[in-house]
Amino acid sequence: MLTSDQARDRAQDIVARAIRAGADAADAVFAADASSEVSVRLGKLEDVGRSESEDLGLRVFVGHRSASVSTSDLSPRAMDALVERAVAMAREAPEDRWAGLAPESRLLRGTPPALDLEDKGDISPAELREIAAAAEDAARAVPGVTNSEGGGASASRSVIALATSHGFAGGYATTGFGASASVIAGEGSGMQRDYAFHSARHLHRLDPPETIGREAGERAVARLDPGKVESGAMPVVLDPRVGMSLLGHLTAAISGQSIARKTSFLLEALGTLVFAEGIRICDDPHRPHGLRSRPFDGEGLPVSPVALVEDGMLETWLLDSASARQLGMEPTGHAARGVSGAPGVSTSNLYMDAGHVPVDTLIADIARGVYVTELIGHGVNGVTGDYSRGAAGFLIEDGAITRPVAEFTVAGNLREMFRQLTPANDLEFRYSTNVPTLRIDGMTVAGG
Repeated sequence: MLTSDQARDRAQDIVARAIRAGADAADAVFAADASSEVSVRLGKLEDVGRSESEDLGLRVFVGHRSASVSTSDLSPRAMDALVERAVAMAREAPEDRWAGLAPESRLLRGTPPALDLEDKGDISPAELREIAAAAEDAARAVPGVTNSEGGGASASRSVIALATSHGFAGGYATTGFGASASVIAGEGSGMQRDYAFHSARHLHRLDPPETIGREAGERAVARLDPGKVESGAMPVVLDPRVGMSLLGHLTAAISGQSIARKTSFLLEALGTLVFAEGIRICDDPHRPHGLRSRPFDGEGLPVSPVALVEDGMLETWLLDSASARQLGMEPTGHAARGVSGAPGVSTSNLYMDAGHVPVDTLIADIARGVYVTELIGHGVNGVTGDYSRGAAGFLIEDGAITRPVAEFTVAGNLREMFRQLTPANDLEFRYSTNVPTLRIDGMTVAGG
């Protein structure tokens, strides 16, 4: 695989070709990935996979017209044909007065921050098999587990580079390691499935496979013999593994494209109280060895930690250059770019600050409620904020988590849910988006 410097040179070369071919401006993304995956089931090797890819995406501008093309054929002849095709397409495209490269004055200058995103070591397929087997063995050893969907382990290395015709060129490499287990508890129609996984940039930071497997097994067994929930309004407590989805709904609502198109339930919310006072939600692209850390955004702008919500107040939209121009604002360094199409926006390591109370205290005054460990379906309206999703989890009775329940629906409106949200103090940084346990009062629960 190419080094990050070689990948940067590839991106710069195609941009220079585009300018020579008649483009007024251009940018290019080079992305390479190599990954290995091993899965086992019932103690036997089930699959070994290896994939490698190198792709290049080019975007060219002729006046206010633009076109994007991509290829995995990186031969000189293919590069020439790609450039010619892109410039010809741009000349025929409709005008878009908002499209264009990022402001030159805002480009990242100097040395990008060192974020420790690459593990220099290597791991063999045999070692991956050992990790996968250890995870599954630990899960199957939990009393009550009756079958397995398998254990898995993976390793990957990626190189990303970006170059623009107005002065930016940069690249960086990342590695990733993962382990997982998925098992079934119970028999017949009473079977329940659950899983556990962990990912890390460095192998030594990956949770022990035995811990991952045991969690999967215990989660599956805990779900056996679920009951029903009586319908009504009650507090809903979200396990961190599902509570993180609320931040996804927030970022979708404050993306520049949603605001520019007026398709967001938070359209008029900038600078207003969206969450309860004390709530803080941050995006940190500089987190060392973070799963979504990055030294620059998808347009070559510098990135830095930022509070999206401070003391409950919405502080910013997420803007790439195009949406920023349309809204008469400045880009925020949240542009994200693949090898095809124009940039969109994306957060990096997103999290909600921990609250001040333990989980036991958070639920101590709940006479009757639900603790949700699984959300099902996609019943969220980004325009109105209406929210309705299938769920499973556990009943909360007299301040304690008791028996498993399933086949119920939790519903509300995201505006009110955000305002009624209370975080516990158990924040852990395990995923790319992280939240503590969350309590939301006044939601509608409909039993099956």
